[in-house]
Amino acid sequence: MNNKNRYKKNDYFKLKRKLNQYFLVTVVTAIVFVLILRFLAWRRVGDGIVSLLEHMFYLDHVQALMLYHYTIRNNLEVIIFVAIIISILILFRFMLSKFVKYFDEINAGIDILIHNEEKNIEMSEEMGFMEQKLNTLKQTLEKREQDARLAEQRKNDLVLYLAHDIKTPLTSVIGYLSLLDEAPDMPVEQKAKYVRITLDKAHRLDQLIDEFFEITRYNLQEIPLTKKQIDLYYMLVQMTDEFYPQLAAKGKQTVIHAPEDLTVFGDPDKLARVFNNILKNAAAYSENNTIIEIHAGLKGRMVSIEFKNTGSIPKDKLTTIFEKFYRLDTARSSEKGGSGLGLAIAKEIVIAHDGRIYADSDGKHTIFTVELPVISEQT
Repeated sequence: MNNKNRYKKNDYFKLKRKLNQYFLVTVVTAIVFVLILRFLAWRRVGDGIVSLLEHMFYLDHVQALMLYHYTIRNNLEVIIFVAIIISILILFRFMLSKFVKYFDEINAGIDILIHNEEKNIEMSEEMGFMEQKLNTLKQTLEKREQDARLAEQRKNDLVLYLAHDIKTPLTSVIGYLSLLDEAPDMPVEQKAKYVRITLDKAHRLDQLIDEFFEITRYNLQEIPLTKKQIDLYYMLVQMTDEFYPQLAAKGKQTVIHAPEDLTVFGDPDKLARVFNNILKNAAAYSENNTIIEIHAGLKGRMVSIEFKNTGSIPKDKLTTIFEKFYRLDTARSSEKGGSGLGLAIAKEIVIAHDGRIYADSDGKHTIFTVELPVISEQT
């Protein structure tokens, strides 16, 4: 708390010093003005007023002198008091103009933010702290706008890609079904081949339609969590069993290195989705006839789960792969092509669990690491 207050004082130090200087100079000027007025009222100004009265009202010297004494000299304190009041009003007006100047600078800076102008916000030296903060805010807003545009562009591109990919298997399905319909006496082996191809294309079509729904759900729903203690080892075993047919078809297999009593605190359905997305990614991009290793264990108050597969990811892509609608294979292979949401959703779920997820690559292997709390943060 003290550090924050000290930081704020340092922020406003130049502004406060400038205002104090204005105030001091104005007060001193007002005092000097009153003193000079009082001094002159006793000396030369008094003679000048008497002379002025003589010429204006055609009075002799004695009459003008008496008029001066009764009207001015005897009311000198009142006149000085009025002069002080006038000085205070001038001081107030001067200080107010300085405050208005600073508010005008802030208002001009806000206008630049509102209209998204390209020029930097510039203020007087004593408002440097506000200039820096507004320029930082401007840069943050520009980056968010740029990120939003990129995400929207990726999403639009992805929808076009998926629409094209949907049409491809749909065309195949229609084509093979037309052949089967037009040739009822087709040999059994050829008919079975066409049926198998049609079924594969239909499964691919179903997958692409699911990805369309995934794109919509990702932006429309939050991630509610129902946390409890989870048998992590059993969850990993169950998940790898489900992936066995997909992996075995390409000579791939999984090996789990984890204690059987390992548990984690979280939402079982959401965490299963995290691990499923990571393993799905490893299965899609790892080399054939290789092993995907899963290491899990305690690291302090966190549980660490690592998925290691053969195959590398460029260093500059290790963070962007967790962005929405980002796909590693920019050429977009139809066999591997997904909505690009798997790892982004995994990241959101892990963050909701107060954990973190990241990737690393040494040129030969890629490792995805998930770190989650062992127990609830509230216990």
